[in-house]
Amino acid sequence: MNRLESVLGLDLPLLQAGMGGIAGPELCAAVSRAGAGGTLALYKEPPERVRELVRSVAASTSRPFGVNVIPEVTGPAACRAQLRAALDQLPGHGFVTSFGLPDAGTALDIVRSGHVLVIQVGTPHDADVALRLGAGVLVLQGTEAGGHLLGELPTARLLRETRARHPDAVLAVAGGVATGTDLAQVQGQGADGAMAGTLFIPTVESAAHPYYKQRVVDASADDTVVTTRFAIGWPARPHRVLHNALTQNAPRHPATFIATTRAGDRRLPVPRYSAAVPVVETVGRIEQMAMYCGQSCSRVAGQHPATVVVEEIRRTYEAAGQSHDRSTEGEPWKTRSNR
Repeated sequence: MNRLESVLGLDLPLLQAGMGGIAGPELCAAVSRAGAGGTLALYKEPPERVRELVRSVAASTSRPFGVNVIPEVTGPAACRAQLRAALDQLPGHGFVTSFGLPDAGTALDIVRSGHVLVIQVGTPHDADVALRLGAGVLVLQGTEAGGHLLGELPTARLLRETRARHPDAVLAVAGGVATGTDLAQVQGQGADGAMAGTLFIPTVESAAHPYYKQRVVDASADDTVVTTRFAIGWPARPHRVLHNALTQNAPRHPATFIATTRAGDRRLPVPRYSAAVPVVETVGRIEQMAMYCGQSCSRVAGQHPATVVVEEIRRTYEAAGQSHDRSTEGEPWKTRSNR
C-alpha cells in the first residue's frame, strides 16, 4: 500500500476528478466500489441538494469517497454552506477535495472535521500555501489536463519542482494519466498517485451528454485546445477543451441562449460561451458547448462501466509496476514501496 492509498483508504492510488455536471452520485459510487477514489462534484449545488447527493453516494458504497468544492466559483460563504451540508452526511472515511486554494476558514473547518483535505493546485507556490492550510494530499495539475487550468507548468515539471520543495508530502498529479502504465510512470517520477478526469467522462455512469462522450473517445491530443472563450459563469481561468466552431480564431458570435439544461428539478438556459458542460439532460446546440478534455484522450479506449475502466487501470498498473521494479532497483522514487 502506498501513501496515497494509506491516507485515503484506497486500493488503487487513483482519484476520479470531481467534474461539475459530470461526476454525480452514480459515477462517484462506481469508482469507489472499484477501489479508487470516487469524487462527487458539488459545483454550484445548493446545500439541500448537496445533502441529498452525498446521502445517495453513501447509500451506494461503503468505500471511501470524496466531495469536491470550487471556492473560486462559489465564493467563500456559499462554499462553506455546501461543506456544512456535505459534512453532515459524509461518512468518517470520506475526504474533501478543493479545486484551487480554499480560504483559511474553510480549510480549518475541513481539518477540524477529521476528514482529509485534498487541495488541487497548479503552481509550486500554491502547493506551499495548500500545505500550510492543512492539506493531507496535494493534487498537482499540469497543463495537459482538461478543464480549467490552475497554472502554466506541464505535469512533470510541476511534480519535479514541488517534490524538491516538499519531499515528504503526499502528491498526486492531474494531467496526462489515462492508463495503468501512465500511473506507474508518474510514480516513477515522484508522485504517490494520480487524479484522472478525461478517462471517466465516457463511462456509462458519467452524466456527460452522449455526444460529448463520443467526442472524447474519438479525440486525439491535437483535438484539444487551451482557450478563454467559455468564460460565462467562470471568468479569468484558461481551460482545455475539445475544439469546436467557437474555439477558432474567428469573430465572436452573440452570447445568446443555445441550449437548456437541468439543475435539480429546474431547467436553465445555457448561453453561448457558457462554462457549463453538456450533460445527458441538455438539449440544444451541444456541439457549440464547452467540452473539457485533457491530452490523455488519445488513450481513452471507449465507453465502458467505471468498474471496467478502473480494473483495466489496475491490471496495467500492476503489470507496469512489476516490470518497473525489476529495472529501477535502488532508486528511491521508483520502488514498489511507493506503490
